[in-house]
Amino acid sequence: MTPFGEKLRELRRRKGVTLKQMAGALALSPAYLSALEHGHRGRPTPALIVQICEYFHLIWDDYEEMHRVARLSHPRVVVDTSGLSPEATEVANLLAERIAVMAPPALKQVRDALLSTPPPAAIRKPKAPPRPPAARSPGVGR
Repeated sequence: MTPFGEKLRELRRRKGVTLKQMAGALALSPAYLSALEHGHRGRPTPALIVQICEYFHLIWDDYEEMHRVARLSHPRVVVDTSGLSPEATEVANLLAERIAVMAPPALKQVRDALLSTPPPAAIRKPKAPPRPPAARSPGVGR
């Protein structure tokens, strides 16, 4: 399961919504939604994240959190270490080789170390969802 899948399942359970109900409301197949929750699909599109946030009536902080966990939820990660130090390449390869057998405390230690490092400037917060145009009274602005 991915962080996004875990968050999505938590939201569904908290709101008492079944997979089938949510899939129907979002015009998705229950199989796709299940695969998304279990990490058998790639990251959701930004448009789907917005749809999900609107479905659950999430406030801005939760909206940002959904985009953050989606960004960190690709189940098949590729790490490009070209141009980095030999140590960075070694770390990436060791992680790829051993992550499946790492104990939870070791995973938490690695995660905490990575989270304490500022992200590169290329990673930005998600943009605010588009706002609907203001309703205009007949004859106004003509």
